[in-house]
Amino acid sequence: MADSNDFVSVDMETIYLGGKEHVIPTGRGNVSVIVYGDQDKPALITYPDLALNHMSCFQGLFFCPEASSLLLHNFCIYHISPPGHELGAGPICLEDPLPSVDDLADQINEVLNFFGLGAVMCMGVTAGAYILTLFATKYRERVLGLILISPLCKAPSWTEWFYNKVMSNLLYFYGNCAMLKECLLQRYFSKEVRGSAEVPESDIVQACRKLLEERQSINVWRFLQAINGRPDVTGGLKRLKCRTLIFVGDSSPFHSEALYMTSKLDRRLSALVEVQACGSMVTEEQPHAMLIPMEYFFMGYGLYRPCQFSDSPRSPLSPSCISPELLSPESMGLKLKPIKTRVSLEV
Repeated sequence: MADSNDFVSVDMETIYLGGKEHVIPTGRGNVSVIVYGDQDKPALITYPDLALNHMSCFQGLFFCPEASSLLLHNFCIYHISPPGHELGAGPICLEDPLPSVDDLADQINEVLNFFGLGAVMCMGVTAGAYILTLFATKYRERVLGLILISPLCKAPSWTEWFYNKVMSNLLYFYGNCAMLKECLLQRYFSKEVRGSAEVPESDIVQACRKLLEERQSINVWRFLQAINGRPDVTGGLKRLKCRTLIFVGDSSPFHSEALYMTSKLDRRLSALVEVQACGSMVTEEQPHAMLIPMEYFFMGYGLYRPCQFSDSPRSPLSPSCISPELLSPESMGLKLKPIKTRVSLEV
């Protein structure tokens, strides 16, 4: 990360396909933010999972034409990277204090202040979903809605704590070694796309593996230390007043955590979508499964997809797959209920 305290705006349009990188100084270090779209539109901020950034965590969703159209038509996108996870990041100095999850949530507040943003829509994956949930509990007035993919809300179980400790030791002593990458890929993807001795791993896994090689191991280790020391935020969930849409793959190691979190949210303001034959990173493995649930979710805010993309045959869902109650206007403008998607592995 750069040591300068001055704001730096770097034009990276050729690399980020129309986006622009801003490096924002905060009281807890610099933060890289990639901005896509018209900044006069409502803001949607994203936060990726461990060892990922917007290219490796949200590219599948934003490269899906229908989803990209829905999101970019209605929002300006602010992709926030955890410290040191942005493309081309150098190693963070070992002497820099380790951030806590509260520090990371407070950084988001400073980023919003820098851009002059008010209430925003939030989208996060696993560790990123936890950071955004914590942000929502601390700054409730700044969150319009939460779209959480395979989220966390409890402190780590002994199993997760031990698994994270193994990854932490691998990162610290061996860097981005082969075993570390396998641990992360198991965290992100279902076994169907990770492949086997008989079946080669899918293109998305190969691409993710390559992107993991570019991460600075010390930077990933720092984020992992924060996540492994996270507190339970369950107590604050009932106090959330924003709408929440949760996606989780039925093969995700965090599937039970997502079900638990859904049970603790206000049922009038939340919905769960379980995606079959999918791991944690639904945004990459089955992005089309997110399209129609997001469409109905955004209808509660008066937001719609451009008509030329409506009723797309590429979506694995159709209105007949959605519970009829989902379309009933209530306090949300919609009544969202837990639903399951059935997604063909060939999609």
